Amino acid sequence: MEIEEGIAKNMELVGYHDMGGRPGFQMAMQVVDNRWYLYCAHYRHQGWTIMDVTDPSAPIFMKFIPEPGGKPATSTLKVQVADGIMITQLQLSLQSLKEGRPNDPCDEGIRIWDVKDPGNPKHLAYWKTGGGHWIGTHRNYYDGGRYVHLSATCPGFTGHIYRIIDIIDPTHPVEAGRWWVPEQFGAGGAKYTGPILTHPSLQLHGPYPKGNRAYLAYCDAGLVILDISDMKLPKFVGQLKTKPPLGAFIALHSAIPLTKRKLVIISSEGIGMESYTKATGSKGVLPLGFGGIVDISDETNPTLISIFPVPEPPPGAPYKNFHEKPGWFGLHNWHEPHNHPCLEDRDDRVYLAYFNAGVRVYDISDPLLPREIAYYIPPDPKKRLTSGRGDKLAVASEDVLVDKRGNIYVTDSNMGLHVLRCTA
Repeated sequence: MEIEEGIAKNMELVGYHDMGGRPGFQMAMQVVDNRWYLYCAHYRHQGWTIMDVTDPSAPIFMKFIPEPGGKPATSTLKVQVADGIMITQLQLSLQSLKEGRPNDPCDEGIRIWDVKDPGNPKHLAYWKTGGGHWIGTHRNYYDGGRYVHLSATCPGFTGHIYRIIDIIDPTHPVEAGRWWVPEQFGAGGAKYTGPILTHPSLQLHGPYPKGNRAYLAYCDAGLVILDISDMKLPKFVGQLKTKPPLGAFIALHSAIPLTKRKLVIISSEGIGMESYTKATGSKGVLPLGFGGIVDISDETNPTLISIFPVPEPPPGAPYKNFHEKPGWFGLHNWHEPHNHPCLEDRDDRVYLAYFNAGVRVYDISDPLLPREIAYYIPPDPKKRLTSGRGDKLAVASEDVLVDKRGNIYVTDSNMGLHVLRCTA
């Protein structure tokens, strides 16, 4: 499928697929009988797309799986696949939240699927969070086995907390454990004073367990490290607050451990000026969005040791910085290996979807001096397919996934699937 090439440094376009006009969001992958299958959640379409990417230069559309509940305000942004199990996320749509309709009908929680037959998911169970503000789950984690790690709302709490779900019987999921920041526990008398309609500033954006630790990107609470040796009773180990002074609308969006080197990659989420003004009422300049590297040699005292460089416009660009370019500017999702056998897992290189700055690749062999070594900025979309990422139509690289063959998959809020390779 032909596509206009973007602007690149040490990157090449391998393939493209329009995904049937359904822009993608988070991705997951599995290999079965030497064939490579990509599972893609969607930004504004309820359901999940399955692609055969055995030949990355010619992705094959296999099937779109509609969200079974079909309630109009359900959002299905996230997906994980491991051990023949697919976990799909359900939440109240961002559109309903932004437009001040927190009671729109939606399904919320997770669905559990059998995907041992890669192209024909079999629905096994639906687990509900039970309610709460900003209802549902968000950036969850599953790398196989017994436990699913959720960013989830919960009755009696404000915002998302950490909830661990036991799927030893995947047809009957049960909660095994939970952890929260004390200020969230409204039922216990806590007084939360931050915004709750559009996006609570004190909530878990996403967990990343590794070994007997869980690394939590906890928005305004920063990086939180937990001991999860006992899944029933997670215990606090350490914390690094980054806001103030760092952090934008979502102050800490991601926390990805590189535990062979006792490092954690952290970042906030970017946002466009018009969206920031609408969401917060603030005018003027955007707060700094950042990506950084944290040393966890002493887990009780995580220490920020470096900051990733801000992307510079390519030579000849008609804007002097990416803030001037239409659309959102700032960091979004990193490639997350999730202990998955078919995904690239390196401690010296990281990949980042950077909204209107495209996809950026960094060498972190020296954690004190992270260097950008490659980028790919897709051309701006020609047609608006969703309502997301700003008033002006512009590229918005949402998520990035890298397989162990070196193929880089990138989704966009108004385009299809780009497949790239880094030549550096």
